[in-house]
Amino acid sequence: LTPWSLLGLGAGFALLAVPSCRAVGSPLVMDPNSICRKTKRLAGKQAELCQLEPEIVQEVAKGTKLGVRECQYQFRFRRWNCTSHSKYFGKILQQDIRETAFVYAITAAGVSHAITQACSMGELLQCGCELTRSRAPPSPTAGPGTEGTAWEWGGCGDDVQFGYEKSQQFMDAKNKKGKNDIRALIDLHNNEAGRLAVRSYMRTECKCHGLSGSCTLRTCWRKMPHFREVGDRLLERFNGAFKVMGGNDGKTLIPVGDNIKPPDKQDLIYSADSPDFCSANRKTGSLGTRGRVCNSTAMDTSGCDLLCCGRGHRDETVVLEENCLCRFHWCCVVQCRKCSVRQELSLCI
Repeated sequence: LTPWSLLGLGAGFALLAVPSCRAVGSPLVMDPNSICRKTKRLAGKQAELCQLEPEIVQEVAKGTKLGVRECQYQFRFRRWNCTSHSKYFGKILQQDIRETAFVYAITAAGVSHAITQACSMGELLQCGCELTRSRAPPSPTAGPGTEGTAWEWGGCGDDVQFGYEKSQQFMDAKNKKGKNDIRALIDLHNNEAGRLAVRSYMRTECKCHGLSGSCTLRTCWRKMPHFREVGDRLLERFNGAFKVMGGNDGKTLIPVGDNIKPPDKQDLIYSADSPDFCSANRKTGSLGTRGRVCNSTAMDTSGCDLLCCGRGHRDETVVLEENCLCRFHWCCVVQCRKCSVRQELSLCI
């Protein structure tokens, strides 16, 4: 089984990043229960999770959905906007381009993030708050009155290691059998880059305790980065992704071109150049940019010149309805009127 095919997204995705989804219209509808009815076709670790820890699979589904949403946010102004249209998305996953690298990374990060969050919220019996007994003291916080302050680990720190390991167990399972396959090595690398974008950027939060607002004791705990930060960081890695090729031994990856250094564990890697995504092409998974909204004054990727691929754009006036003149009525209702608003849009030709 190639698990992304359960989405109706094509047979090229080599791991089960989205557990059981159905393509209903445009959005992906997550169905974490049906995947475990297909355990005979799953990799060993995936089938084991389904049988022994189905609640973890529920969080895998949530994490995948989180990753896809973040992908669509990060690429909203680009020619390829992380469309979830099943026929086109599947074609993207069958290639080994930058966009595929980002999808793998953000999905693995989403799964790690969602499982860790569920642990902290007490929604999983297998985990809870982070164990901190053997951890080094937190670094001092900036600000007056904190010098020499006593501290202790407390609160509920995020057990990111548990989320990391479960994401690794589930996401990497389909690729472990083919370690000599270059595509598998690339996918495993990008999975790891996504997980590290969560685990390597934990932050320490502290709360002061004392009389009259003093800080005689600090209670500290570790929290994950917000997922938007994870997406921003992975987009930076996408922009600086390394092109690689397989080594002669079939077990190593070699940078292509004039790269000064080999990619590290947090870099994204790919082996094939991306199409330009200007025109619709089912073979490459491109929906094209005709009809896309663009910014006629911007010079970046959202600008009409780049987004419309030099074809030009047309201006169109649309009338939208939105809430206005809202008033609060005791108790506890907010009533709004509907106002018509004219908006000027630029659309790619």
